[in-house]
Amino acid sequence: MNVTMVHKGSGDIYNVSGNGSMGIMNVPANLNRTLDVLSVVTLFITMISLGCSMEISKIKAHLLKPKGVAIALLAQFVIMPLTAFSLAKILQLETIEAAALLICGCCPGGTLSNIFSLAIKGDMNLSIVMTSCSCMVGLGMMPLLLFILSHGFPGLENAVPYKGIITALALTLVPCGVGIIINHYKPKYSQIVKQAGIGILIISGIIISFLSYVAVKDLLWMIVRPGILTASALMPLTGFTLGYLLSTVCRLSPQCSRTVSMETGCQNIQLCLVILKVAFPPQVIGPMFLFPLIYITLQCAEALLLALCFRCYQTVKPPAEGASEDFEQVAVKQP
Repeated sequence: MNVTMVHKGSGDIYNVSGNGSMGIMNVPANLNRTLDVLSVVTLFITMISLGCSMEISKIKAHLLKPKGVAIALLAQFVIMPLTAFSLAKILQLETIEAAALLICGCCPGGTLSNIFSLAIKGDMNLSIVMTSCSCMVGLGMMPLLLFILSHGFPGLENAVPYKGIITALALTLVPCGVGIIINHYKPKYSQIVKQAGIGILIISGIIISFLSYVAVKDLLWMIVRPGILTASALMPLTGFTLGYLLSTVCRLSPQCSRTVSMETGCQNIQLCLVILKVAFPPQVIGPMFLFPLIYITLQCAEALLLALCFRCYQTVKPPAEGASEDFEQVAVKQP
């Protein structure tokens, strides 16, 4: 891939075809291959776990009344990509930084949204259906959005590895389908698979973080920069906020609005990591393949803070939706 990306106002080169990069990326071949394999395996396990959470009957029920799913998909593939594009422009990110941010913003929803939806007492059925639908729709929408938005950055439209991205997206559907089959035909094993998947995901995440640090420890200063940190903090927060506002305007229930909020702000970081680490050559992406690790740290911190605020609010003032449900139950019991 022949791409030249230069820092504005300095002589530092991100990548010059053949011998330059974002710094000097001399990662040992064995270490680079290990990171690639671990990233793919982690994504594979995550998607199997997601599939084990899906129930065909519940998916059909939400698809027959698709208002919530449609609003979530609109938020996922309009709000987040435009937020990523706007932040890259406003913060004047370099080309490869903008590429990483756009790929993250165009990714479908991730499984973390299901965990945080549970923390804020969201609609879990809707959350799981929205995550699965966004993964399927992302197969076509993500490459399309990247093709459109990348034209806003000189040289980027020819640097995005569309073939690798489509391949990664298609491969996520296979383990997801395996999980659905397990849950449908062998439901007693689905809980075991999900628990094992969470454990493996945590362990592999720690190993990937450590190996990534070893690989680029001398170049970390190039990614831990104000622009990258600001974008990583603002993008999920914007998604949480606008996702909730959009669903409220569309008159979804508070419970569904909270669910859409989490689905919008939580991206599939495992997929983003695989695309940046595997689809891009190391000489092109440089240490920016670590961007998803920074993003997920701030994303989780903000989601946990929102969940904590919601729980505190519930302690002080019970939610109106719960009060109305209790009233209805009492009313039914009256003669």
